[in-house]
Amino acid sequence: MTDEPAQLPPGLALSWGVHPVQRRGPKPALSVDQIVATGIEFGDAQGFEAISLQKIAAHLGVSTNAMYRYLSSKDELIVLVAEKAWGRAPEHIAAAPGWRAGARAWVKAQVDRYAERPWLLDVPIRGAPVTPNLLHWVETLLAVMEDTGLSQHDALGCAVLFDGYARSYANLARQLGASDSAPVESMAVGQFLVPRLQAAGYDRLLAMYTNQEYEDTLDDDFDFDFGLDRILDGIQALIDRRP
Repeated sequence: MTDEPAQLPPGLALSWGVHPVQRRGPKPALSVDQIVATGIEFGDAQGFEAISLQKIAAHLGVSTNAMYRYLSSKDELIVLVAEKAWGRAPEHIAAAPGWRAGARAWVKAQVDRYAERPWLLDVPIRGAPVTPNLLHWVETLLAVMEDTGLSQHDALGCAVLFDGYARSYANLARQLGASDSAPVESMAVGQFLVPRLQAAGYDRLLAMYTNQEYEDTLDDDFDFDFGLDRILDGIQALIDRRP
């Protein structure tokens, strides 16, 4: 078990490379890095629920109790696994021309990471980022927003907006991709729905449906850009209102 102060959130000290003083006794058979790498492997292969001390211990050939020589809790494991899985923000974000392009690149990079590792969407949010890689994502976006003239408070608010949009879009894409339901554009759904839309007087929805504008699939470019552009326009309006 780690000796980090009780007031620190789980995994904070270890994520910054602050390890407990090694007690006397046999040399540890494992390392925190091995455990975290195995957790990421399980998440990539089997999803978030597979990331557990018990399953990792069995895979590494040790008892579950032995895991507590390295980690204090499952919460600590999840923090460290997510921190490592996210990695640092890509370098190309900072090189984007202007704050809008930089913010777009930042959001797109997050969506791409979620697509690569969908189980990251299931990691509980316990507060603002405090671990090195996650803070690098925040620092990168704050640097992108620096030329807008917004206050630090407002720039951080923009980070929350962008993060929420990336998470929402990625989660929608995951759920639609995993759905085995008949799409609303299918012939069977249309034959059922059209007369009922007419009878209910849902004229606008009926027009959208018959014009094939009402659908439950994502157009990766249009849908992503439409929502993000509205957020960017709102931030631009905030910038324009500065004294």
